Amino acid sequence: MTSPRYNLVLVRHGESTYNRANLFTGWHDADLSDTGVKEAIYSGQLLKRHGFDFDIAFTSVLKRAVKTLHFIQEELDALWVPVVRSWRLNERHYGILQGLNKASTVTSYGEEQVHKWRRSFRTAPPALEPTDDRSSQGRPPYTNLEPGVVPATESLQDAMARCLPFWYDHIAPAIKSGKRVLIASHENTLRGLITHLGALSNTDCSDFRMPNAIPLVCELDEDLHPIRHYFLATPEEMETARTNWPANEMQNTM
Repeated sequence: MTSPRYNLVLVRHGESTYNRANLFTGWHDADLSDTGVKEAIYSGQLLKRHGFDFDIAFTSVLKRAVKTLHFIQEELDALWVPVVRSWRLNERHYGILQGLNKASTVTSYGEEQVHKWRRSFRTAPPALEPTDDRSSQGRPPYTNLEPGVVPATESLQDAMARCLPFWYDHIAPAIKSGKRVLIASHENTLRGLITHLGALSNTDCSDFRMPNAIPLVCELDEDLHPIRHYFLATPEEMETARTNWPANEMQNTM
């Protein structure tokens, strides 16, 4: 087996208020839930326990990812580590599904259609109209982007294509320069990135799950090809950790 040249660590944000309510989130800027805060702290504790340190971190402009990264840095005593934020690392845009209850959409559109919208590599939900209150077009932090750049819906393939310029221009060069890189982002964005690296096929990525706040370590060769990838904890271990959290909910005061 080839020895890894680089380690890249990927973390999906902790549970958001929309996750808890079983809503499609997409580009809606949902905050972390109280559970999400605890998950983010636990993620930092896992990384510290396994001896991880970082030289630079990347995240989206959505607060659930930004705050997850902040809590991780606090646990690592590494708030000094530079953070680069980009809309290109945002979650996949869910079009007209954004903000809708997932169970209700199954009732409205049928299980097969909703599954196709959610998990297909190439199929996107119907687009949001620019006048829809849920649209991000023309709103901060996207006001300075060129017209037509902000999506109104995306497939996983679309989200991957949107993310890749940032990968090539910023993340890959940082890794190849020897920097230890952490990315705190979103499930579909990270699934797309893992697929691009070659750790997953287009078919396999549809069934690959990124649990909230469990770090995924990707071992890469000198050409950034994947050697292996593994989570620092299992979902079962995460569930066990939840049972040991204090009964009184922590307040998200960031």
